[in-house]
Amino acid sequence: MDNGVCPSLFPLHRSKTIHLVRHAQGIHNVEGDKNYKAYMSPEYFDAHLTQLGWQQVDNLRKHVHSSGLIKSIDLVITSPLLRTIQTAVGVFGGEAYSDKMDNLPLMVRNAGNSDRTAISSLDCPPIVAVEICREHLGVHPCDKRRSISEYQSLFPAVDFSLIESDDDVLWKADVRETNGEVAARGMNFMNWLFTRKEEEIAIVTHNGFLFHTLAAFGNSFHPLVKKEISRHFANCELRSMVILDRGMVGSHCSSTNFPGKIPSGLDSPSDVAADSKKQEE
Repeated sequence: MDNGVCPSLFPLHRSKTIHLVRHAQGIHNVEGDKNYKAYMSPEYFDAHLTQLGWQQVDNLRKHVHSSGLIKSIDLVITSPLLRTIQTAVGVFGGEAYSDKMDNLPLMVRNAGNSDRTAISSLDCPPIVAVEICREHLGVHPCDKRRSISEYQSLFPAVDFSLIESDDDVLWKADVRETNGEVAARGMNFMNWLFTRKEEEIAIVTHNGFLFHTLAAFGNSFHPLVKKEISRHFANCELRSMVILDRGMVGSHCSSTNFPGKIPSGLDSPSDVAADSKKQEE
């Protein structure tokens, strides 16, 4: 124990492991990182990955395979923007797709000006697009999505069924979300994660969404932990974290807990209590 700070203890079945990923470099990042006003350019509408971005995808893909992470992930959630979907399928998808395969590809050849071969959906976790984990909404054309039907033609095996509107009804040309609104949306997303049955989930999203969401966590932690949680993400950076369900008492069942064997013949509560007392003695 150091300065009154001690480790926390929490039931395993009230937690989920999440792997947070910021998308790889997009065409908007190249100029936008130099001059913020560049993000206002219409030419960056729903920005796709750069060639450097695809190299970043390849590097992260190698890591998730060499580390064994790809085998433990139950689900991949992606923001429904071109750069995040490209990152998600490139990192967590299957190998190169062949027309001889009888399954749908995750990504068709050259999707989003990628100059990449098609990607198979075999031997990889399911990938689901979720609207609530998008980047800051409004004003910046790079954060406006195209229609879901267009995405479906580019990424046939990605699941878009959770998105209600084909067209983007959330992005407004003249109104941009406040940082507080992004953080609130992020907390709603985190709460939604606990309605999922999957225990280990990868989430491919955006720097602004991650930064403002994670900044809402860790206020009771050591300042160094708080700083580690809420710092900005680099392109194609992955961070693994655990989120805890502190409020839904009785809502989860552990798959690994074991209650211990009650001896046969002990049917009444008094018999069980008597047996427990003997074990204590």
